[in-house]
Amino acid sequence: MNKEQLNALLIIAIETAITASKVIISVYESGDFTVEAKADKSPLTKADQLAHAAIVAKLEATKVPVLSEEGQNIPFAERVSWRRLWVVDPLDGTKEFISRNGEFTVNIAFIEEGKPILGVIYVPVLHELFFGIVGSGAYKVDAANRFDGISELMAAAIRLPIKRDDAKYRVVGSRSHMNERTLSFIESLRKTYPNLEIVQRGSSLKICMVASGEADIYPRFGPTMEWDTAAGHAIALAAGKRIAKSDEKGDLIYNKKDLLNPYFIVK
Repeated sequence: MNKEQLNALLIIAIETAITASKVIISVYESGDFTVEAKADKSPLTKADQLAHAAIVAKLEATKVPVLSEEGQNIPFAERVSWRRLWVVDPLDGTKEFISRNGEFTVNIAFIEEGKPILGVIYVPVLHELFFGIVGSGAYKVDAANRFDGISELMAAAIRLPIKRDDAKYRVVGSRSHMNERTLSFIESLRKTYPNLEIVQRGSSLKICMVASGEADIYPRFGPTMEWDTAAGHAIALAAGKRIAKSDEKGDLIYNKKDLLNPYFIVK
């Protein structure tokens, strides 16, 4: 796929993420936090469902199939023929949404031959936009809601990573899933980086922090699904970072038969 085609897909993905964000915020501000339990007992809200419908409707124009957390029951026998696909999490960080801490995102990724090529992450409460195309760079836009059009918005984007002034080695970890193995790994890093600082964030914001240069590493020794990481993975790669399996034996791949990711490290 050439650069012009990817740029066209990027614009569609950004517009789609903003549309989904507006749907999520309308539910967030309404106070309707009715929660259902999915098959894996994780929470599902009205915002998840409405954002999923909005995203699928917008991406339909690309004629590229969509794999979404809220539409994950597509048989592998059908998915295996998908050379290209969108991998989407309509509301990443449902627990953060319910707790009203603002650390939830809309994640949209374009995958080709199992590899993340393009990613968009929007933070509805903060109106932060992260996006990137592998080989073309990653960018961030603050207060993205102040722009009238996509071209104006993209012109204001800042290239990632952004250089930090402080000398601290910053590790970002999950706000909801900080386990013993993760803590042990962080302690092992202290031998090399005695000035180490731990920061906790929800959702795909952890990957965004490494991509932007706000953090140096994000170790994940807990379960995640493909839609949790695909958009962030593309943005991290576009920013010159890497997401590798925790055993260093290869990178994460997408549209697998089993949609569960292996443990990984972003740095």
